[in-house]
Amino acid sequence: MAKVRNNIFVRGLSGSVGDQFVVKQSRDGKTIISNSPTFNQNRSFSAAQLDQQDKFRDAVAYARSAQLLPIYAERSKDAQRSSYNLAIADFFHAPEVREVDASGWTLQAGQVIRVRVLDDVQVSQVTLMIHDGMGEVFEQGNATMADGGWWVYATTAAAEDGAKLKVTARDLPGNVVVLDWEG
Repeated sequence: MAKVRNNIFVRGLSGSVGDQFVVKQSRDGKTIISNSPTFNQNRSFSAAQLDQQDKFRDAVAYARSAQLLPIYAERSKDAQRSSYNLAIADFFHAPEVREVDASGWTLQAGQVIRVRVLDDVQVSQVTLMIHDGMGEVFEQGNATMADGGWWVYATTAAAEDGAKLKVTARDLPGNVVVLDWEG
C-alpha cells in the first residue's frame, strides 16, 4: 500500500472520482485512496448475514447515545477511533470472566470470593450466586470493583458442602456472560 505524506494535491481532499476511486481522510490526518466499492444489485443475503445486519442496527442505536458517555470520549482520545466507533465495537464484545479465586472461602459467612473480569471498555456489574446445584440459592449479590479487573464479593451466609458459584458479568452495552464454577 502506498503512503502519501504532505502531498498538496490530495491534502484535505475527500469524495469519489467518478466510479474509479474514493478519497477520504482518517482521524489522524492520513489520506486514504481506494477503489470504489462495487455491489451486485441482485445479491441476496443469507440468514446469518441478515441477523448480523440486525445486530449492527442495534449497535448503531446504542452507539448514538453511548458516544456521549465520558468513558468512550476519554478512550477515543488515545485511539485512532471516534467514541462512536468505540461504542459500536464495545457492543459486539462481551466481558470475559478470566479467573475465580475462592481460596479464602470455606463456605462460611463473611469470607471473600474474588473474580477477575475484563472487557474491552468497562465491566459495569458482576453478581455472584451461591447455590447447591439443585435449585436452592444460599445467597446472591453484587460484587464490588477492586484493582486490576478484580471484583470482590463478601459472603453473608454460610453455604453447605457442594456449593457452587454462578458468576454473571455485564458490560456497558448490556452484554452478559455467565460462568458456573465449582471449586
